[in-house]
Amino acid sequence: MPFSIRFLGTSAARPTVERGVSALAIVREGETLLFDCGEGTQRQMMRYGVSFGLDDIFFTHTHSDHVLGLTGLLRTLSLQGRTDALRLWGPRGSAKVLRQCISMGGDRLTYPVTVTEIDAGSTLQRKDYQIVTFPVDHGGARALGYAVAEYDRLGRFNPELARAWGVPEGPLWGRLHKGETVTLPDGRTVSPAELVGAARRGRKIVLTGDTRPCEATVAAAWDADLLVHEATFGEDEAERAVETGHSTATEAATVAKAASARRLVLTHLSARYSRDWGQLEAEARAVFPHVQVAKDGLEIELPLSDELADPDASTPA
Repeated sequence: MPFSIRFLGTSAARPTVERGVSALAIVREGETLLFDCGEGTQRQMMRYGVSFGLDDIFFTHTHSDHVLGLTGLLRTLSLQGRTDALRLWGPRGSAKVLRQCISMGGDRLTYPVTVTEIDAGSTLQRKDYQIVTFPVDHGGARALGYAVAEYDRLGRFNPELARAWGVPEGPLWGRLHKGETVTLPDGRTVSPAELVGAARRGRKIVLTGDTRPCEATVAAAWDADLLVHEATFGEDEAERAVETGHSTATEAATVAKAASARRLVLTHLSARYSRDWGQLEAEARAVFPHVQVAKDGLEIELPLSDELADPDASTPA
């Protein structure tokens, strides 16, 4: 069950020679979700092999370095003859800007586009996973973070034991695996607990967008497989980070540590660190060891976990 993330733009505010501005794609089981769409995103998608066959684009907020690529991407999809609807999602107050991006270029698109404003704390249910929004602190901007979390997977079914117990292979195996107690042809009843192990935890990716370190991110990223946190500045610019509503690499690492995240990737780097980002990685690694700095084109695939889901697990208070 492939579940991966591809970084399309990792620079803050403006593109550099090495980095485009904010955009990343999550691909799960062939479904592509795009998060933010900075200038030049469509070219980055082509360059790094991200499909244009997406149905959803999510925006963390509507600052220009996160939305200016939308117009070009929409027009390209139209020129390609797309007819399937495209859904745009963003925080409260984002619809006006997103509709302006849709209208730019003049020609009517060949497909419908819907714009939905969502609140922090909203949950979008999908077949095997959910997308949960959470509030972030980006100065006065209305901004959201997103957690893409799979539902827990069924426990492992024991086929050898099922055969030994005389459970005929076929529909009864499927019903047991799904949690149903079944009656065998000879009248015996078999419960799932006898043949199916405990549920296994689903995978989770958490994206902050632009933000100061905040408790809402810690809660959303609790036990996440991957936390993608902005790290616009190093400690040499800590005051500027506060002034502009951004985070330092050290602050991002502190959030990851507090959330017991399994892995941290830093993105949204100021142009001053575009080439020489070793400082940011070193500062973060001093707090949280499992960290790397994203580069455009970086792809990370999350392996399936055999860890058991903890029914009593909860986010930190």
